[in-house]
Amino acid sequence: METQKNSSTDGYLLRLSKESWSEQVFTLGKYYAGIQRNWIRGTPILLAKKVEKMGDCIVGYGVVSDIENLWEMVPEEETYARENGWKQALKFRNLTQFKTPLLIKNSILKEDKRKGAFLHGAKLTEDQIDALLDQAEAALEAS
Repeated sequence: METQKNSSTDGYLLRLSKESWSEQVFTLGKYYAGIQRNWIRGTPILLAKKVEKMGDCIVGYGVVSDIENLWEMVPEEETYARENGWKQALKFRNLTQFKTPLLIKNSILKEDKRKGAFLHGAKLTEDQIDALLDQAEAALEAS
């Protein structure tokens, strides 16, 4: 298991490309990552997906509590991860699913040149994360 801790609060935006994977993340508190990043404990992660009749939205937030490599998984889980091209599993503490998704085109990321699937794995600064969480809270209060 990874023991390095994040000294900053920069984080990432990860995309949930299938509804079943979205349900899996919020049920298990674990995201299977197919992309390689400098995953470390304490890293904030914003979760995004395409929401029907809305578009791309940020739907949740969590902080990485542990990183599980393939060889650390039980055999059935390792097989499942390999079949889907995943390299590691990120376990979360404080995982929150937003009751009101934050529409990306109405957020501070609206000017970002990366759109849709190209936002997957995007590094976010501490200020961006704080602003997006503030916007998500405001969207909930407005609904």
